[in-house]
Amino acid sequence: MRFAMFRLAFTLHFVIGATLAGVGVIAALVTGQDTLQPILIAAALGYLISFPISWVISKKLYESR
Repeated sequence: MRFAMFRLAFTLHFVIGATLAGVGVIAALVTGQDTLQPILIAAALGYLISFPISWVISKKLYESR
């Protein structure tokens, strides 16, 4: 069970991580942070935040089966 949930979380992480990294970049650009460092920090934070989010979503999806 744990391995199947990990595979689901890993698969979801590709989509969720890219989406949240993109949201972070857009948020940085909208606030006027248009140099490399703030954009990379925003993308990295969005990507890191997606780990627990994808785990929670995969847990909910797997338990609903």
